[in-house]
Amino acid sequence: MTMITIEIVFAAKNTLWQQTLTLPAGATVQEALEQSRLFHDHPEAQHLAVGIFGERCHQDTRLQAGDRIEVYRPLVFDPMESRRRRAAHRANQQTKNTRRRTLSAAARMVINREG
Repeated sequence: MTMITIEIVFAAKNTLWQQTLTLPAGATVQEALEQSRLFHDHPEAQHLAVGIFGERCHQDTRLQAGDRIEVYRPLVFDPMESRRRRAAHRANQQTKNTRRRTLSAAARMVINREG
């Protein structure tokens, strides 16, 4: 019987849980999750969405050698709101940097006049 090696990862709140498994070819995501210790170590993960390499999939998806099953936690922040906050922060930082450069240039002019 042909065997495949896959990896399962779950980013828990403060830790990264991962396990490598060797399974028979044709095994499903559900079979891999059941054979792993994930649900024993993190019972809250039982009802979360799963994917393979960033693409959501169903529990009955057949695995291929080298697949990485990812168990997804719910989002804590709205991604669009997070992008807006980062953009506003960057714009604020650029304004501060421009102000500093302008003040530095003005200070040099004063020093040059006095010196």
